[in-house]
Amino acid sequence: MRLIPLSDAQREPWRNGGGWTREITRFPADSAEFDWRLSVAEVEADGPFSRFDGCDRILVLLGGNGMELHTVGPPVTLRAPHDHLRFPGELAISARLIAGPTTDLNLIWRRDRCTVVLHQIDPRAPMHIGGLPGEVVVAFTVATGAARVSEPGEGLLVGSDEYAIAFVIAPPATR
Repeated sequence: MRLIPLSDAQREPWRNGGGWTREITRFPADSAEFDWRLSVAEVEADGPFSRFDGCDRILVLLGGNGMELHTVGPPVTLRAPHDHLRFPGELAISARLIAGPTTDLNLIWRRDRCTVVLHQIDPRAPMHIGGLPGEVVVAFTVATGAARVSEPGEGLLVGSDEYAIAFVIAPPATR
């Protein structure tokens, strides 16, 4: 089990100047091309999302007054804490901030290399998640800005210690 404080992650500006990203962790850690990546973004201006072809994404709004996401169909409004959207990385999305900057948690994964399930845990009902061979659990707490990452096959109890957002990342199902 690894504990990764957000404060340890380097703050990098976006290429379009609309915000900042702190990459918390990725797998594999030493590769430029990741299977999955967890980061926190500080969104300061309206604008388009970066494309991640071949990937799927989950965005969880952590703070701010919200954002309206524009793509095909009606806009989707996300509000803090914890409204989320799952979408393909190829999808052209543009964000409009609602009364100021936001902070969001992002998990991006290559859909041909893994599958992801998001869990939002009620602290009154902690639960054990993960633990199957090959599964990795990544849990995040908004209160301290830290992530816990399990080893493959190791389960994790979440919800009793402020880790209210968790992802189970598993190898893709074989057909």
